[in-house]
Amino acid sequence: MPVLPPLPDDPGTQPSSSLPNMIGIKRYSALQLQDLMHAWGQPTFRAQQLVQWLYAHGARSYQDMINLPAVLRGRLEHDEPLITPELLKRQVSRDGTRKYLLRLADGACVETVGIPEDNRLTVCFSTQVGCAMACTFCATGALGLTRSLAAGEMVDQLVMVAQDFDRRITNAVAMGEGEPFANYDATLAALRLMNSPHGLGIGARHLTISTCGLLEPLGRFSAEPEQFTLAVSLHSAVQTTRDKIMPTLAKQPLRDLHTALTAYKENTGRRPSLEVTLINGVTDTPTEIAALVDFGRDLHCHVNLILLNGTKETKKEKGAIAQTPTSPVRSKAIVAQLTKAGIECSIRRSRGSDIDGACGQLVGLPE
Repeated sequence: MPVLPPLPDDPGTQPSSSLPNMIGIKRYSALQLQDLMHAWGQPTFRAQQLVQWLYAHGARSYQDMINLPAVLRGRLEHDEPLITPELLKRQVSRDGTRKYLLRLADGACVETVGIPEDNRLTVCFSTQVGCAMACTFCATGALGLTRSLAAGEMVDQLVMVAQDFDRRITNAVAMGEGEPFANYDATLAALRLMNSPHGLGIGARHLTISTCGLLEPLGRFSAEPEQFTLAVSLHSAVQTTRDKIMPTLAKQPLRDLHTALTAYKENTGRRPSLEVTLINGVTDTPTEIAALVDFGRDLHCHVNLILLNGTKETKKEKGAIAQTPTSPVRSKAIVAQLTKAGIECSIRRSRGSDIDGACGQLVGLPE
């Protein structure tokens, strides 16, 4: 039987040794399922059938998998529990966005968000329970990190949203709880299951990783063969400001991030997106925007401006930084300034803020 790589030793968490067995079949990537079937003396196509049943069909029992031999179903049931997340709470925003609180196999809870728009259905999914990045404008960062998710636990979020909307998922972004690059292998395995024709069949360019820009994983991502999309949570191109609002990254120089993004652009032929949360008097000043222009100009990037979404955490002062949203007038002026400098930009429409489902609002805590 193949040895499952341990869940990452993320800062501040030591996963229980029983967790992989508790997660069961959902801990495997597509390639690991092939290895498992090979070790059990099964043909390779059994792994493809498993992926189809688990994710394309959202099966809740091995007994539903009628094209698998009964002996195999029995062994799977005994050795690899099939556990689906429990829906604890479902909220519907006035704009149609839906937020879900899910309880996982070990009792940990995460939130995920389904965002419908015209013919698209986008899922903002979580890659970790909580987050270790501690960004001051993000409610998730105030939680700290509990553990990383397995690949199947990420894909399960999309399966659940698709079933609730009774629609196919067209887009997905790793922008929920957690830092995807701090859980790199499992996140890439999840994207591949989402992309697989045996899984969810979502086009690679419609699958996005939103990351703070951890350098070593960013270098790995630049060499991946799939055309997954990259969005980097920059938030400030001024080193001192970024260090204050994203303290976990204080030892990572912006110049090194720029070098890594330049290499990404050259290696992949794709441009990254830069995400900037507009915080009044902090990230929206003339100095900040001038630095953003300098940082982004030669990357040929798209800048997503995100209006600060208030939470009980961001309404308080974090250190010396009072966090309030940039005014609509100032936001429009920033768009004009970036556009004039030749940088494509847009203000992201906030969805689900009335149910705390917008950027920076997810907490995944049962009431």
